Amino acid sequence: MKNKIPFHVLPIIVFAQFAGTSMWFAGNAVALDLINELGLPLESLGYLTSSVQLGFISGTLVYAYFGIADRFSPSNVFLLSALLGAVGNLVILYSSGLLWIMLLSRLLTGFFLAGIYPVGMKIAADWHEKGLGLALGFLVGALVLGTAFPHFIASFTNGINYATVFKFTSGIAVVGGGLLFLFVGDGPHRVLAKNLLYIPFKALYHIRQLRSSAAGYFGHMWELYAFWAFIPIFIQAYLSYHELTQNVSLLSFIVISSGTIGCVAGGFLSLKIGSKKV
Repeated sequence: MKNKIPFHVLPIIVFAQFAGTSMWFAGNAVALDLINELGLPLESLGYLTSSVQLGFISGTLVYAYFGIADRFSPSNVFLLSALLGAVGNLVILYSSGLLWIMLLSRLLTGFFLAGIYPVGMKIAADWHEKGLGLALGFLVGALVLGTAFPHFIASFTNGINYATVFKFTSGIAVVGGGLLFLFVGDGPHRVLAKNLLYIPFKALYHIRQLRSSAAGYFGHMWELYAFWAFIPIFIQAYLSYHELTQNVSLLSFIVISSGTIGCVAGGFLSLKIGSKKV
């Protein structure tokens, strides 16, 4: 009889994923406050958004190319990435209003998120021989909720400034990484890769299933992250045009976090009809 997965494993992985990815859009949640308080040009919003995404793209390429999560303990990689990502996230508080330091902060945050989001999924896969679709539904839901969470923090306008958002998201990321390291660890189905195997990107392109799923994921991310990034701007423009007064951060949180419901529902549905159909 196969050993059952301990009940606490998936909830802790989900929480760690949520906590770590809360740093992702911390800059966007308070971008207008940063611009107004530090006297930055309005186009800084685009730069700050792009830098964290470029950091994540470069980070995922580095982590994947060197097989970091395959050659080393994934739970160790997750914890170290959470710690370094938290430090990068806090660098922005010591920028003295210099845009290049702020961009570097977001770039570093994005880079080390590559050791949180994808590696968290690998840890879940190493624990789940079956029912991975449901687990991934919860994990991607955690990503969505983590993305929305900085807006929730920022919605408490009384006494909350942009520094609090960065401090809180960094702190909770470290807590999540620590919990995963201490109480979950590496899954029983983990396969250790002892040697570094360099595979040309061209060879990967010829794997039809990988090419198809990557292309679909690319198209999906292209629209999704643009949508997430500019939701506060859309809402603010709408409210200004209609001369309405609402909590923009709270509305942004509600809109983005609603995707969590879809992720979890998709996970349950995948068990019945398969991930491809979903």
